[in-house]
Amino acid sequence: MLYWLTGFSDGGDVFNLFRYITFRAGAAFFTALIFGFIFGRPLINLLRKRQRHGQPIRDDGPQSHLETKAGTPTMGGVLILGALIVSTLLWARLDNPYIWIVLFVTVGFGAIGFADDYAKVSKNNTKGVPGKVRMSLGLIIAAIAGFAASMVHPEGLTNQLALPVFKDTLINLGVFFVPFSMIVIVGSANAVNLTDGLDGLAIMPVMIAAGTLGVIAYAVGRVDFTEYLDVHYVPGTGEILIFCAGLIGGGLGFLWYNAPPAAVFMGDTGSLALGGALGAIAVATKHEIVLAIVGGLFVVEALSVIIQVLYFKRTGKRVFLMAPIHHHFEKKGWAEPQIVIRFWIISLILALIGLATLKLR
Repeated sequence: MLYWLTGFSDGGDVFNLFRYITFRAGAAFFTALIFGFIFGRPLINLLRKRQRHGQPIRDDGPQSHLETKAGTPTMGGVLILGALIVSTLLWARLDNPYIWIVLFVTVGFGAIGFADDYAKVSKNNTKGVPGKVRMSLGLIIAAIAGFAASMVHPEGLTNQLALPVFKDTLINLGVFFVPFSMIVIVGSANAVNLTDGLDGLAIMPVMIAAGTLGVIAYAVGRVDFTEYLDVHYVPGTGEILIFCAGLIGGGLGFLWYNAPPAAVFMGDTGSLALGGALGAIAVATKHEIVLAIVGGLFVVEALSVIIQVLYFKRTGKRVFLMAPIHHHFEKKGWAEPQIVIRFWIISLILALIGLATLKLR
């Protein structure tokens, strides 16, 4: 919104700074961070007052969770989303369609998560909105976003799947682009949701992935960078860096209160929204496959659940002591901070590999 201040610039004054995406991204980061610090404690106090029993804890989960996490309020994702939305609306160009596509997905999945969290805390059990309803609403939101992205992508990239490393190769998905986008966005949302099971476990990998995708969005939105890196030029995606910066700032503000022992959980409100946002950014920038690398931790968490369920139905036995896989390591005796920090390290390594695909050929 503040981009309109460039109208007062003569090219050599402070208003000229608002033309630069990097300046506005930095401003979005600090806006979201300060928002988190200001409203974090009041929001937690409000959630504690409204949620008498906090987030319901699974009876079949690790015993330590019943002892240490019971009574902790959920829906802390509201803090992240508030910081992210405010900072994006303030600092991004609101005439950019990619910003609205990503915001639409973020808010839409956040609303689904909020309804699910509310149902859980109001009934004081782990059963929220029925899974089929959640999935159906998510697919509708993702379908709209995928179709909108196909409409605003440049002509040569419309309905195309770009491949990392093999940069001259494009796969024409045609009418299957929207279903493919739905799988990417919904899959990303649910994968992050499954990862959110320990204090600080999900938010840091989300921020790492967002930072990586933000750099990619900025790079593919600049014709000079795309020529040097030999990647496909997607004009307009550079503004997504501002959204990503706001996400990182809001995420850090939330992590201040989510660090072990957590004073608040993000809940489905945050995990579904942030996961959906990552998927939408990947679709917008034509880097869907790179998302699978950058978000490899989320992929492994989701696969561990799928493998566990399918194998158990087939044999009656379990591959992992408990799924998602972070609970498997808890059952093996790993301390929670040990699991969280090691998973953070893995996320950082995967992010660097994802960035390396920009230059590899």
